[in-house]
Amino acid sequence: MLRVRDALRKTFIFSKNVKSANNIKELQACISTGPQQQHGTFYEFRTYYIKPEKTSTFLKLTEENINFRTAHSELVGYWSVEYGGLNQVFQIWKYDSYTQRANVRAALAKDPQWIEQYVSKVLPMLTSQDNEVTYLVPWSKIEKPPMKGVYELATFQMKPGGPAVWGQAFQAAVSTHARAKYSHLVGVFHSEFGLLNRVHVLWWYESPDKRASIRHMAHGDARVVAAVRESVTYLELQRNKLLLPTPFSPLQ
Repeated sequence: MLRVRDALRKTFIFSKNVKSANNIKELQACISTGPQQQHGTFYEFRTYYIKPEKTSTFLKLTEENINFRTAHSELVGYWSVEYGGLNQVFQIWKYDSYTQRANVRAALAKDPQWIEQYVSKVLPMLTSQDNEVTYLVPWSKIEKPPMKGVYELATFQMKPGGPAVWGQAFQAAVSTHARAKYSHLVGVFHSEFGLLNRVHVLWWYESPDKRASIRHMAHGDARVVAAVRESVTYLELQRNKLLLPTPFSPLQ
């Protein structure tokens, strides 16, 4: 009987330790990654910095040849930066997986029209390029605006810890602003490659002046102010850019 009791006691202790270890692993995973999306779709943000005297030429050449690029993967939007940066273009490309992106890049490298008619001509016009891999946050999806307008890309560098630490407060701030109909929420993106703990919020407005008046009203809304006050406790840095859609951008 004593041997049976001892065996049961050891089994209980072992089971308890396993559960504790699993709980710790789950907690660590939650803290480092936050809520996970259930599919592999991601969005690549690309920013090109153009020589000042080449901006108009670059945009014209891109408009004439973008069909060679969009034949391989989906273009979500293509903008020129009006405020918050000079001589820049910003793009969002959608991929179903990293394998798809690798295959697209390989195909483009072998596409003579893309290389000869576009890449070889625009590369000398650029001073630098940058990219970032992002996911839509689980509570957001791409919402196209009702008409042509301007876009604001608001970028927030959050404190380390991931969405498990600041996600709820951040969601409350964005959702409160969107529900009040101050602006149209296009999408919310969380960085995967690039600077970590970075969130991008893409808003749409009818015009820059409309944005200015809306911002003034929102600053006087107690609901918005309260939600933002909670989220800024997790904020390290914030930056925004006003984007103008190019004629060939799917998002206008």
